[in-house]
Amino acid sequence: MGDIKTASGSKLYIGPATTSLTDTLAEFRSITAWVEIGLIENMGEIGDEASAVTGAAIGDSRIRKAKGARDAGTMAVVCFHDPEDLGQIAAIAASETSDNYAFKLTLNDAPTGQIGSIEYFRALVMGERLNVGTNDNIMRRNFNLAVNSAVITDPST
Repeated sequence: MGDIKTASGSKLYIGPATTSLTDTLAEFRSITAWVEIGLIENMGEIGDEASAVTGAAIGDSRIRKAKGARDAGTMAVVCFHDPEDLGQIAAIAASETSDNYAFKLTLNDAPTGQIGSIEYFRALVMGERLNVGTNDNIMRRNFNLAVNSAVITDPST
């Protein structure tokens, strides 16, 4: 049985706008222009989930179910606001376009001395919001990444 791991040390990077529809591991690995999005406090979830397709059979009054299209979800990313962070600046710029961008999520899930898993995906930056809050609040910048591809895993080595 393996050890459990925390999210500490995981990082999220934004890459260039992409028009690819194939989304292969080789394509993602060939990207060199990754910019880390800094000061992330929380990264939401991503991963495929099939929609439920249903139909009712008259003869036995039973609902039949099948798997439909798959959706990798929308990742909610919460950062501490930093107007000088190049990754946050890139994500803000991406939110002002209708383009898909490449993303790389590095995980802190490897055994000691090894490299952790990497998750690659394509997403639209649907929005960015500044949460100013109250006197004793750290200002936060919130991004919503609408994943528009499969999430491709490059396993730890």
